[in-house]
Amino acid sequence: MAEDIKKLHEDFRKQNKSCFILGASGATGKELLKEIIKNQIFSKVTIIGRRKLTFEDEAYKDVIQEVVDFENLDDYSSAFQGHDVGFCCLGTTRAKSGEAGFIRVDRDYVLKSAQLARAGGCTHFNLESSKGADKGSNFLYLRIKGEVEAEIEHLDFDRYTIFRPAVLLVDRTESRPAEWIAQRALVPISYIFPTTFSVPLTTVVRAMINNAAIQSGKKVELLDNKVIHALGRVEEPKKK
Repeated sequence: MAEDIKKLHEDFRKQNKSCFILGASGATGKELLKEIIKNQIFSKVTIIGRRKLTFEDEAYKDVIQEVVDFENLDDYSSAFQGHDVGFCCLGTTRAKSGEAGFIRVDRDYVLKSAQLARAGGCTHFNLESSKGADKGSNFLYLRIKGEVEAEIEHLDFDRYTIFRPAVLLVDRTESRPAEWIAQRALVPISYIFPTTFSVPLTTVVRAMINNAAIQSGKKVELLDNKVIHALGRVEEPKKK
């Protein structure tokens, strides 16, 4: 399987695709950027965010940074132009930003970014959502995730991939007490049910990269936690 992934990556590189990442300062976006740089499957990589990031590693020297004001995204439409593939890892929490702030970031900012990406020529949009996302849910978090999933589908991308991971196993720099407790509780359970309740962050981002290289032929893809595990467990063999 590793050899198959290597061949897929090699074939994908030859297409000279460009990509952008939304939310590269967050846990998923940061790890995704790291894996993309390591695998070198895109000819151009752009990160779009509210502030410029500092990288000490020379490997990041060619990464393009677009600083935008998410409250006035229409003024920054040029940042979303000229990308083949988009990865959206943008998000916050109700505890950090309040209910209105959470809705604004996880629904409004994400949807507006997707609209600009579509207008700018992006053909494959990848959205990090959540296990249980449902626009009809009584839980705010799951409802907003479901709503934005549905709204982006209406934009009619050539290919639209939704990732619905369960609890992410990751060490965050920011404090998220509820997530920390859930992670600690799920560590022993994950040994018994490894693909059901949780997923390592590295597995999620590898699944994103591997899936991008696969020509699935599907217009809309909904990848649950089990599929993410399967796609992300395989890493391209290290170069000798």
